[in-house]
Amino acid sequence: MYEDPVGFDYDYPLWRPPSEGDNLIIQATLGCSWNRCRFCSMYRAKTFTARPLETVFAEIDAWGQSWPTARRVFLADGDAMALPGEHLLAILERLASAFLDLNRVSCYALPGNLLRKSVDDLAALRAAKLSLVYVGIESGSPGILKRIAKGVTQRQMVEALGKPRQAGIKVSATLVLGVGGQRHWQDHIDGSVAVVNAAPPEFLSTLQLGVAADVASDFAKAYPDGFEFQDDLGMLAEQERLIAGLDPQRPVIFRSNHASNALALAGNLPKDKDRLLAQLAEARQGLKPLRARFLRGL
Repeated sequence: MYEDPVGFDYDYPLWRPPSEGDNLIIQATLGCSWNRCRFCSMYRAKTFTARPLETVFAEIDAWGQSWPTARRVFLADGDAMALPGEHLLAILERLASAFLDLNRVSCYALPGNLLRKSVDDLAALRAAKLSLVYVGIESGSPGILKRIAKGVTQRQMVEALGKPRQAGIKVSATLVLGVGGQRHWQDHIDGSVAVVNAAPPEFLSTLQLGVAADVASDFAKAYPDGFEFQDDLGMLAEQERLIAGLDPQRPVIFRSNHASNALALAGNLPKDKDRLLAQLAEARQGLKPLRARFLRGL
């Protein structure tokens, strides 16, 4: 397929969406510009850094020599959207010159950083082939967003999801089942339904809460009254309430096939709502098997 450039190595840990597994990854930044979400341990070991353009350019050029036919590129780490517009545009222009068949560039995007860019800024990035952003909604509940230190309000989340679409950039958004625990799950789901219905992304997926040991104490601070994790039936109840409530004004491609999920679902909403709800009902009745626990993970 291709060979890694001589002497090249990524700065680990390196995370990317499952759908980017076969694509070229370029680390435009290291770490996460926010890095305070209480449930997330992805970049706690890194200090956020905007990598020098000359370093990024050298890596792009090296990959251009070893994999000249690359068509899709994911800009890591946690949030390339934190970079100034002209910095991002310079990277996109270099990618276009190194990969003549390039047809898509994507990256993670924190809601807060999307808010700091205008629609015109985003449209300029879209013209340079940044056509997909991955946004972690996590929850749409005002209370849960505050508890997990997401850094935006419900209203701001809706605005952040709407901006890329206005610029022609597709949004792949995620929700975290279980982040409200057994006590606040209905509020978590109802708030999430409100956000997605107000600003439907092109793609929506769910994953199930997992709290790593190195952030467990920080996560516990979000719930001083105690936190009880949802069991499988609780997660299925959340999924059912979510799908039942979603009525997006535009079609949304829905997936729960992330390895953390107890039940893998796939469909288009609202068209496939009844089918998805029927599959959930079967699972809750024990008629449809759940993913074995040893196969689940983040």
